[in-house]
Amino acid sequence: MRTICAISTAPGIGGIAVIRISGDDAIPCVDSVFRGHHPLSEASPNTIRHGEIIHNGEVVDEVLCSVFRAPRSFTGEDTVEIACHGSMYIQQTIIQTLIEVGCVQAGPGEFTKRAFLNGKMDLTEAEAVADLIAAQSKAEKDLALTHLKGGISTELKQLREKLLTLTSLLELELDFADHEELEFADRSELAELTETIHAKLTSLLDSFKLGNAVKNGISVAIIGPTNAGKSTLLNTLLGEERAIVSDIPGTTRDSIEDCLIINGIQYRFIDTAGLRETTDTIENIGISRAKAAAEKAQIILFVQSLTDKASQADEKLIAEWNNAGKKVLRVMNKSDLYPAFSAENESNRIGGSAENESNTIVISAKFDEPNTLRQTISDAAGINANQVALAPTISSARHYDALFRAREAIEHVRQGLHNELSGEFLSLDLHDCLNAIGEITGEISNDEVLANIFSKFCIGK
Repeated sequence: MRTICAISTAPGIGGIAVIRISGDDAIPCVDSVFRGHHPLSEASPNTIRHGEIIHNGEVVDEVLCSVFRAPRSFTGEDTVEIACHGSMYIQQTIIQTLIEVGCVQAGPGEFTKRAFLNGKMDLTEAEAVADLIAAQSKAEKDLALTHLKGGISTELKQLREKLLTLTSLLELELDFADHEELEFADRSELAELTETIHAKLTSLLDSFKLGNAVKNGISVAIIGPTNAGKSTLLNTLLGEERAIVSDIPGTTRDSIEDCLIINGIQYRFIDTAGLRETTDTIENIGISRAKAAAEKAQIILFVQSLTDKASQADEKLIAEWNNAGKKVLRVMNKSDLYPAFSAENESNRIGGSAENESNTIVISAKFDEPNTLRQTISDAAGINANQVALAPTISSARHYDALFRAREAIEHVRQGLHNELSGEFLSLDLHDCLNAIGEITGEISNDEVLANIFSKFCIGK
């Protein structure tokens, strides 16, 4: 297999940069441009050598070379990591030098792909590498680390072992088809085992709601009539003047989006144009975008002034959102301007009565404590980042699709057992289930799937 090289640290100038080389000729290639007290070929595994990189007889940089020998390296191949100074010129010159002596530029995710192909990790663990690099919250990091350490792989391995037990017993019966009286697989035990597998698949599928929220964040649309204080609310939540605030109706004409980490979960807040009847073409486009943002959001904060009533059109929208299963919070704003009216609704105030189950809250977006507002939104989401550590959680749509097909196959087995189908038909459905689970871990894969997965990686990882 060709020897590849790439810059593994982030693009740009830094104090230190790391260049990774992996393949059968990794050590000889680097040795040919490395000058130190001893050649890298004499270095013990997992050791570092100090020296210089030479190009056209000139010193490029003073470096440290870490040497890893197959199979005890990230890729499972001989690997060298060159730590050099972070000058862009130095980095590019070292890459050029390595290419001139036989290395080729690595593609996106090629190092991790080699680790997968060489059996250093399965496909779920390989995908977790990319998730860990992209993590923007503690919950994302924890979830990716759990997958990288084989949290999901272990669960799936146990499922496959149970399925293989079922399949082997049924196929043993097929080998003795001439003796119909022989039954190696007790049908009542098979039914019990099938129920166990079905429950586990369902549990993993149900975990996708949490995993998807952790990985992609929770979308929160701030919707409502003009001058209700939506932009003020966004600014308060973010702790910065992100949106322009004005008494002029229709100031916000386009959606403004920003992210915030609350209790370890990323929330994507979208401030939208105020809902009202208008002949302004540009403002109407903004209103259409506001409604589109609400359609995609998981939580909707419908903001209105404390003394105002929502219009019939707004009430219709709120009903549609509720029917669609979205969490809608009615945010009665400007309590600071109407203290008497606010007092009458004190039980609905943020931090008020613990027994209050209403989806209506009374606030002052301008003066209320932002942490309390954030906690209210977190409570509405019902997502606890600590749940990631409590049970196996899937976060990939690819995994969800495969598990869904696996559960469908098991449901066919359940139905087949109920209808007393022969082992031949049951075995076919069990193989479908095994294949679907095998797609997740990479035990069954094709070049197109692998190319799609690793193309999303950064070069150098």
